[in-house]
Amino acid sequence: MTEHLARSPVHMVTGFAEQLSWALYRLDRRELGLGLSGDSFLYTRCAVVAAGREVFDAVLRDPGAFTPFAAGFIWAESLLCAPDQAYERITGEEWDRDTRYSYDSYANTAGWAARSPGR
Repeated sequence: MTEHLARSPVHMVTGFAEQLSWALYRLDRRELGLGLSGDSFLYTRCAVVAAGREVFDAVLRDPGAFTPFAAGFIWAESLLCAPDQAYERITGEEWDRDTRYSYDSYANTAGWAARSPGR
């Protein structure tokens, strides 16, 4: 991923970082993260994103689709570093970035709000 991004214009790298943060934020939900440490939950969400759009959409529709990732400790931590490394290769400078959405575990307060029965 880093190699591909590093051959792209800077705006593609920043766009990728924004899309990644949005996807990880959307997966930051109570029904997925219970029982996982913050780091485990983050790296597992990265694995879901790395698995592709169909898997990502399936997990959003059915939290049970997340179970194989969490139970199997399937992680894709390196996905988080790809935009930073690509940016540095393109510009020669470190990227001190903030994305619109935080991808940190438990940052999506709406995703962690208590759900009433039937919702």
